[in-house]
Amino acid sequence: MKLEHSCPVLPVAAVGLALCVLFVGCTTVPVTGRKALNTVSDEAVVQMSKQEFQAIKQRSRVSRDPAKIARVERVAQRIADVVFWDMPNADWEFVVFESPGEVNAFAMAGGKVGVFSGALDVATTDDELAVILAHEIAHVTARHVHELLSQQMLVEGGGIGLAVATGYGSLTQAAVSTLYSLGSGMIGLNFNRAKESEADYIGLIYMARAGFDPRAAISLWEKIDRLGSGKSVPPEWLSTHPSHEDRLLKLYGWMAEAEEIYRKSKVASS
Repeated sequence: MKLEHSCPVLPVAAVGLALCVLFVGCTTVPVTGRKALNTVSDEAVVQMSKQEFQAIKQRSRVSRDPAKIARVERVAQRIADVVFWDMPNADWEFVVFESPGEVNAFAMAGGKVGVFSGALDVATTDDELAVILAHEIAHVTARHVHELLSQQMLVEGGGIGLAVATGYGSLTQAAVSTLYSLGSGMIGLNFNRAKESEADYIGLIYMARAGFDPRAAISLWEKIDRLGSGKSVPPEWLSTHPSHEDRLLKLYGWMAEAEEIYRKSKVASS
């Protein structure tokens, strides 16, 4: 949930989508149905993401606080249960990292989820924590990492030729490490505004299916907006995340659908 990253060049995304449709391979994003370029295998991305997750745990302070761990596991497992068909082979692992003041979380292919303790201080209810976790898991089910790696391959390998010659995707550990920003000491993915917005929507639907109140997304982002009040925030077109105003407007627009799903989930569980 980091709010500052660089985004892929738009023409690359457009070319990638055209190649996806015409030649290479597509993945269908759950919930939205969007067709996305995918020239890399799930197995490769999962294997390398697991290795990166181990590296993060080794260099970070893993929390031993039973209350924090239990809370994250309780909320995350409910979301994991409703995304089973979108991640049927996930080997779920939920880890809390002690980092006060860092409002951040991430999820990796294969079901590896990390939450920084600062996020728990801001997301004071389980519903608000579900907003964060569902958003991050949505990035994984939407295969945003696969899409970014596929776009990088098209750029670095000279286009469609590389994807075809390497059997739909040759990955290196360095490419995955760079994507997760481990070299800079930060954890966060280089997703653009469109992917962040897509993860907002998918995550909202996931949390509603899991029986969490989707209106918590509004309260959470209003809290985060207040935290950033008075700080220098770049205009939306300079950021890879939606502005708070745009994000809230979209959340309000999706809320009726999400609330209907939430009501049905509560009836089904009663």
